[in-house]
Parts: sequence; structure tokens; C-alpha cells
Amino acid sequence: QIPKDPTQRWLRELTALSQQLQQVHPNVLAKILKQRTVYQNEDIVVIDKPYGLPVHGGPGIKNCIADVLPILAKMLDNMKADPLHLCHRLDKETTGVMVLARSKEAAEKIRLLFKTRQVEKIYWAIVLGDPDPVEGVVEIPIVEKEVQSHQSHYKMTLAPNYRLCPEDGKVVRIRRNRSAERAVTRYRRLAAASACSLLELQPITGVKHQIRVHLAYGLGCPILGDHKYSHWSKLAPQKLPELTLRRLKLEQSKARHLPLHLHAHRLCLPLGQPLDFVCKPPLFFQKTLRKLELDIPKD
Repeated sequence: QIPKDPTQRWLRELTALSQQLQQVHPNVLAKILKQRTVYQNEDIVVIDKPYGLPVHGGPGIKNCIADVLPILAKMLDNMKADPLHLCHRLDKETTGVMVLARSKEAAEKIRLLFKTRQVEKIYWAIVLGDPDPVEGVVEIPIVEKEVQSHQSHYKMTLAPNYRLCPEDGKVVRIRRNRSAERAVTRYRRLAAASACSLLELQPITGVKHQIRVHLAYGLGCPILGDHKYSHWSKLAPQKLPELTLRRLKLEQSKARHLPLHLHAHRLCLPLGQPLDFVCKPPLFFQKTLRKLELDIPKD
């Protein structure tokens, strides 16, 4: 039963996003990834990662990219291929450019490029609010902490090296958290409308959930659909501004269906000559941009 009302239909599509790929047969999943191949040569295969598909398995996960790599390799390579290898990871909810290697050697080489920060990564995100300033660098270490609430859970959070002294407002250095990792994210606003912004992001380091934490807790602009990092002490759906709800034609009670709007837009890999890969944002992301009247910059 397909709802006639476009908003209801959109909501149905959004709700199905996460579940779709968990219910298909691994062979079907490999076929989907094959169709989403944007580039391949003798060393690498580049795919446009779909929404809601985890890279690794875990509790309650039926399908993940790692499990179907041997099947995908056979489909790509006339039935006589070694399994493909993972070189880096994207969160389950993140879409876009992802590089796989055809051999162990190529994988190690590419992992080293990521580790030594020679790979340029550009993400797009739709966020709530408007960052101030509209362009800059967030450099605040990140650490994982347990959140004590009625439902205890773990989250990444900021572990700044400095704080403001309440007495005189001066910046004072505080003791460094030993387990915190250095995290640096460049950002720039591309468009603003409907109490939201479209940002271009360049993570210089690669800490877990770095972009989400820096935007939510560093800039006070959580990513649209990021229900995990929109509140600190509770697990609850994101609260959206009135104007945003109006433009999306959503009620606040349905906000929980909004997917994370974070997309790995571009990746530049210096393998011999630099290889540059670009993936357009997925349809749901493009629809949200239109509804919010955020103009996509013309590359």
C-alpha cells in the first residue's frame, strides 16, 4: 500500500532506508554493491556506499560489507578473484565514496596513506543552525565516555585542553585527558536556509564519530538526523526547529525517522598519480536539500 500523500510516502521511504539492506540475501547485496561501483583498476575498487549498511558485523547485524567482499570480488572479476580487502571504514549511516583493495599489499599501502593523512576526504553534511564563524577549523581532542542516565550508554565526546575561568573569563589550560585522541576538522558553509546549513567538511584526523562530535558539541550544529549526538545525557530523537519541520512537512513526533545526513562526497587518493573520486549525495539527501531550499553548489 503506497500512501498517496507525498509526505507520508517520503516518511515511508526514510523508515525503510535502514532496514532494506539488512533483509536481502548476501548475493543480492553484493550485486547492489557491484552496481554502485564507480571505479576499478587492477589495485582498487571504489564503491558508492549506500545508507544503513555497516562495514563490519556485530550484534543484530545480518548483512555487512565485510561479509560480502568475496562474493563481490567474483562478480567483478570473472569468477576467479581473491576476496577484496577493506582499507578504511565509514559509519553505518554514512553514504558515499569507499575504497576497497584487490590485494593485501594494495590494502596495506592504502591503509598507510590514510594513517599518515595523505588521503584528502571531503564530506557534505546538512546541519541544524548556522556555524559561527561560517568557516574555520575545530581542533578539540575526543574521548569515549559512559553517559550516566536512566539508560547508560557510551558516546564520543570532547576533551578540550582549555576552558574559560568562571571568575575572570580568561582561557586556562587544563590537564590533558590521557585517553583522548587529537581531532581536527576543517569546515566551510556552502549554503544556509530553513534554520539549517549545508557544510563541506574535511576531517584531517580520523577519530571515531569525529565529524558528528565536532559539529554537535564543538560548533553547536548537530547533523540533521543525528539522534545520538543531538543530546548529551539521553537517547532521544533530535529536536528540530519549527521552520525546519514546516519545510520538511514533518511533525516533531516523526523526527526520529530522519536519517543521518552525512555523505562522503569526495576522496583523493595519491596512488602513483592522484585519483579523484566523487559521489553525488543519495536521493534522500538531495530531496532534503530541495525541501529545505539549500542550494547545492555547482562543482
